[in-house]
Amino acid sequence: MAHVVPGALVRVTERVWIWPHHPDPDRVQASVGVIVGDDGCVMVDAGQSPAHARRVRDSMADQGLPPPRLLVYTHHHWDHVWGAQEWGVPVVAHERCRQMMLAEADKPWSDAYLRAEMAREPLLVPSYSARSRAMEGCWESFRLVLPTQTFHGRHTVRLAGAAVELDHVGGRHAPDSIVVRVPSEGVILLGDCYYPPPYHMRQPGDEADLAMVRELVSTDYETYVESHDVPKSRQEVEAALNGPSR
Repeated sequence: MAHVVPGALVRVTERVWIWPHHPDPDRVQASVGVIVGDDGCVMVDAGQSPAHARRVRDSMADQGLPPPRLLVYTHHHWDHVWGAQEWGVPVVAHERCRQMMLAEADKPWSDAYLRAEMAREPLLVPSYSARSRAMEGCWESFRLVLPTQTFHGRHTVRLAGAAVELDHVGGRHAPDSIVVRVPSEGVILLGDCYYPPPYHMRQPGDEADLAMVRELVSTDYETYVESHDVPKSRQEVEAALNGPSR
């Protein structure tokens, strides 16, 4: 696999790049995927803040990548969508993502609101503290960008040189989760689909959904990219699923 350095765009295959996740879990900074076509790029998730999105966008320009033409949300969680205003392109997501983001858009996002919510519910502290750090107190121009295109089940985006397949898988982490497949590159971007529920909703015994991972692993795909870890080969994923050899 490609050597992954936080804060730098990394080429995974000929047409797939990622801006890696941040290894500090307190940052809650998910990776951003870039699928490069001859006629533009499809972004997979927006970054966790406008500043994060700008860093990714500047790195794309430095690498000479074509401009984005579409943004895909893997699900509605803040660390995947709060950078969307910087991309200025249509957004596609599962129909449940739009429904869930409508509720988020009604909240008066600000440092004052975050502090009040953390005082009301201490389980929100890890997430809301990370949101405050990510936004650096710059809320005046912030806006949530709702999906402009939605789908049910499956949807295909066609780039010159590559097809991008979106597949709704749901799961306990977020019911709107999708995975993004790039068949010609042998890459599948998993988002957070198999993770346990978010921290403030987690119950004792909640764990990663390894059964979902087993269903997604296929000999058609050699590279597996999740949002909060480094990319893995199919062999690495299968070894992790099978556990230590006896």
